[in-house]
Amino acid sequence: MSVEFLTYGALGARLNISPAAARALARRHQLPRSLSEDGKALVSVDLAEISHTPHAARRQSGDDALLTAKVAALAAQIAQLEISVAVHRADFERERERAERLMSELLHVTAETMAAKEAAAAAWETAARLEGEVAVLRARALTDSSIDKTERRLGQLAATLVESDRKAARG
Repeated sequence: MSVEFLTYGALGARLNISPAAARALARRHQLPRSLSEDGKALVSVDLAEISHTPHAARRQSGDDALLTAKVAALAAQIAQLEISVAVHRADFERERERAERLMSELLHVTAETMAAKEAAAAAWETAARLEGEVAVLRARALTDSSIDKTERRLGQLAATLVESDRKAARG
């Protein structure tokens, strides 16, 4: 159990790690530190108490070829995905245009339907009004002696019927 005073560089050399890793190790173990005469930090450490094994090197020389092959495979996969995206984008655009066209047709048909409903309602109102007037005229004809008035009113009703029929045929 011999305590030594080492700089971060010397500690790193002893443990086969970098000076920055040695500094992090000293902080992690909360080792006492002091300054040397030249201004460098000295760490008081008992190397027998520190059980540090450096990690193996992350990359080996044979890994470069493997990584290059993986990058090439990923680039090919990206190219395939870009083609797939273009196809899907074209499908999306085509379907969007189709939906817009269908929506336009739906709005047009809805407007035509509403106009037809309004025309049918107007025709029903006219027919009901005319039926009421005919009933009144029939009742007058039975009770009233003035046939001329009744005939004139029947002529007006006939003209109204013809005009309503023409409007319904046009609209």
